Amino acid sequence: MPLDFTHDPARRSWLDSANRAGGDFPIQNLPFGVFRRQGSDEPYRGGVAIGDQIVDLGSLAGSGLLNEAVARTAAAGAATELNGLMACGATANRALRQQLSDLLLAGSPAAARLAPLLVPQAEAEFALPARIGDYTDFYTSIYHATAIGRLLRPDNPLLPNYKWIPIGYHGRSSSIGVSGQRVIHPSGQTLPRGATNPVFGPSRRLDYELELGAFIGAGNALGQPIALAEAEEHLFGICLLNDWSARDIQAWEYQPLGPLLSKNFATTVSPWVVTLEALAPFRAPWERPATDPKPLSYLDDAGNGAHGAIDVQLEALLQSAAMCKQNQAPQRLSQTSFRHAYWTLGQLVTHHTVNGCNLRSGDLLGTGTQSGPAPGEAGSLMELSVGGTQPLRLSSGETRTFLEDGDTIILRGWCEKPGAARIGLGEVRGQICAATA
Repeated sequence: MPLDFTHDPARRSWLDSANRAGGDFPIQNLPFGVFRRQGSDEPYRGGVAIGDQIVDLGSLAGSGLLNEAVARTAAAGAATELNGLMACGATANRALRQQLSDLLLAGSPAAARLAPLLVPQAEAEFALPARIGDYTDFYTSIYHATAIGRLLRPDNPLLPNYKWIPIGYHGRSSSIGVSGQRVIHPSGQTLPRGATNPVFGPSRRLDYELELGAFIGAGNALGQPIALAEAEEHLFGICLLNDWSARDIQAWEYQPLGPLLSKNFATTVSPWVVTLEALAPFRAPWERPATDPKPLSYLDDAGNGAHGAIDVQLEALLQSAAMCKQNQAPQRLSQTSFRHAYWTLGQLVTHHTVNGCNLRSGDLLGTGTQSGPAPGEAGSLMELSVGGTQPLRLSSGETRTFLEDGDTIILRGWCEKPGAARIGLGEVRGQICAATA
């Protein structure tokens, strides 16, 4: 993704809140989401975050401030879901981003006409950004894969196919919710240590997973693979993703076909989708150890090697019910970077379609839990507590090996480096509620 005027770190908006240091949504970001005013019966519609406000895409499309082609793109984003906007493709969406940036630029003559089209984020409620027809979760962190494998299969922690294939499984799209989701504590079969027969009941090893999600933009026809050099043109943007996991249910059910009840009860995503264009200043070379196998040709490309990685900082925080009552801030559990991922987003798209599988606009790809090489970079409690053997102490005096009812998990993400504007992904929250069975 080439840099252009929209990435200029000196660029400022006429909206003061977009210029505040440390903010997630400066003029260089402009992520997309679906919203309406809190408590209203208004239809949900697409919007763009700028500072602490939202540009209503429907109002913008009819305002006369955009040229005809870009107005059609904005109108596609004004629906109750962003699938139509995603389907417009990378070129059309870049043009919308560029005109939005100019309209929001300090000194823009359009400021007086655009200001009435803004809705405060504090007065909005959000829906899923897209109608998610299909959801595939991958396993792109070799550090997470090795750590989990060591706990589940100490004699063979990293299976031999991991360094050759971007491993993934088909997840459940119907239980995906937006930030604020209340997650019912799942129940299922588990096999207690030393037992020969399973038992049924609420999971005792409930966990979160610190992930990114990637939304497909323009899809591909059935039978038409997407080459790696073209893969990112089919990606609309990324969000934060928490793929809640019941580790005890997972350990009993995952062989030979992978997870089912341990994963399908809930997945939570952040409301804002940050475009790949906004992330262009934070691209990095994709690297793996020289001793590891070279990818097969369809997963190997000079562009992917030069700038396939993205340095997105990710953190996970926990706030228990007791901490909330005591007005204690959420406690950070870990922080890592997506730069450590073993596979890139482009490789996920290419591998998913190499057999002719058709991806559709709004389909969601999960990166799998993101963990780094250091102990404090683990993206799940399973790793942080070493399989439940080393409890974490909270500021309230409580301890945790796995999640308990009333716990809230907050995931945050951002990109930051000298010479570039800070780009935030916002946050995704979810709270565990008591089991119903």
